[in-house]
Amino acid sequence: MIKKISLLLAFIIALPLIAALFIKNDYAVEQQITIHANKTQVFNYIKLLRNQNNYSKWAMMDPTMTKTYQGLDGRVGFISAWDSTNAEVGKGEQEIIAIIPGERIDFELRFIKPFAATEPAFMTTTTLATGSTQVTWGFKGHMAYPMNILFLFTDFEQMIGSDLQTGLDKLKIILEQ
Repeated sequence: MIKKISLLLAFIIALPLIAALFIKNDYAVEQQITIHANKTQVFNYIKLLRNQNNYSKWAMMDPTMTKTYQGLDGRVGFISAWDSTNAEVGKGEQEIIAIIPGERIDFELRFIKPFAATEPAFMTTTTLATGSTQVTWGFKGHMAYPMNILFLFTDFEQMIGSDLQTGLDKLKIILEQ
């Protein structure tokens, strides 16, 4: 009887670990919005990380979080850091790692709490035929084995995509005023 219970427990423990071997580890999310403003105006606003305090859903989740900055905003090497008691916001920083003037800004997000991770993100601007600007906000993530089993229970692409879209909707309101 003890042998059967031990085998059953081993099977229950092993099954998710085996399943995780066949589940993806990476995800990517991109959201877009059209803003009725010229590309230069839009890019000059989004390249400043401090401006994310005005439109990023995560920045708005805890208005009392501690924020610190290093370097010249809107330039490669600028770091924006946050520290929040809100577990959904946590602690981390983002650094501008590349800029193509007027077109693209790349960030490196370094999460410290509630989990450690380093992930890339970006924002691009494209002029549309109407003179408006299409803004794309993207994020890539990685979930190492065996934690990737969480992909079976949580749609990270939908969840993060929704948060990015909330930020883009707010950005549109700000820049179209």
